[in-house]
Amino acid sequence: MLRQQVVSVSLESDVTQAVLAARDLANAAGLSPLQCGAVVTAVSELARNIVKYAGRGRVELSIIARGSRRGLQVVAVDQGPGIESIELAMQDNFSSSKTLGLGLPGTKRLVDEFEIDSWPGRGTRVVVRKWA
Repeated sequence: MLRQQVVSVSLESDVTQAVLAARDLANAAGLSPLQCGAVVTAVSELARNIVKYAGRGRVELSIIARGSRRGLQVVAVDQGPGIESIELAMQDNFSSSKTLGLGLPGTKRLVDEFEIDSWPGRGTRVVVRKWA
């Protein structure tokens, strides 16, 4: 069984590869169809952010366990310009690029655990976990 996959992201087609890998690993981790849908949506958003804002990065997907629980961990990493204010970026309807501004806050609502670190001029790292 596949336990881990890393997808390099720089093109829209890479977003699709990350989404397909997330779907496969979420299923393998025992997530329900609804949970799988949430993970796929979160990965799509995170990978698109890499393409749109950083140009390139990677999505690391891993089946994880905590005691008897299993889940999927997603780490989206880039070396782009970083996020000037994480506090602003996490507010609904805030956008630095004239979009709806629902991406990161929406992603946080889809998952069980959400962590974000960003260093202006050096990049961003988002870690999300969804438990079965």
